Amino acid sequence: MVALAEDLAFALRLADAADEQTMSRFDRADLAVSLKADRSHVTEADLAAERAIRDLIEAERPGDAIFGEEYGATEGDRRWIIDPIDGTANFLRGVPAWGTMIALEIDGVISAGVVSMPAMGRRWWAANGLGAFTDGDRRIAVSGVDSLDEASLSFQSIAQWRDAGHLDALLALQERVWRDRAYGDIWAYMLLAEGRVDIVGEFDVKEYDVAAAAAIVREAGGRFTSLEGSDSLDTLSAIATNGALHDDVLAALAGGSE
Repeated sequence: MVALAEDLAFALRLADAADEQTMSRFDRADLAVSLKADRSHVTEADLAAERAIRDLIEAERPGDAIFGEEYGATEGDRRWIIDPIDGTANFLRGVPAWGTMIALEIDGVISAGVVSMPAMGRRWWAANGLGAFTDGDRRIAVSGVDSLDEASLSFQSIAQWRDAGHLDALLALQERVWRDRAYGDIWAYMLLAEGRVDIVGEFDVKEYDVAAAAAIVREAGGRFTSLEGSDSLDTLSAIATNGALHDDVLAALAGGSE
């Protein structure tokens, strides 16, 4: 636990380094933006933030592996998983709902995670067995909602669900819950970890899109799996809940799939 606490403290320092790079470029009219091969946007801030994180890891944890969205992966028993800016589309439009995601995987297990959303003045962090926290060292926990008709659902985007062939399932689930909103990207998972949202789902995700979120949601008492119920984060789908609703959500989505 002492070693993991030290890893978490280091992850918070990595987030500080990323925040310096992203906030110095946020909402700048001269922000450099380009398109990647998959037609998604990447900004100079994405690249600078990941470089800053990598530089610090390589300087202070040279034996650790790194898997980042922008600069690829190395292999090792301890691996830092990095999304320098989750919500790049928001970032480049000056919308503050974006964040840096940093997770530590040890022997294949996601063991710690930090999410920093500096434009909103928020940060969340967790490590296995040490609890999940947000600003002011306030401990957070998922909700106790145990019925779909009282649940709040965040579905990320209609296009994701349609393109994955599960739009009918989403619409069927939407009919059963209390309310639905698309809070979007990493913020939805943090609202879940704080007990403000009860269900989050999305598709076409990579490990770096969800690893830090999974660490925080799980340590806050929730569940984080694929649509098929797997705990693996490399399945391209993510369903997160407060735990009490998880089986009902998976069953509802399986029943409504195309």
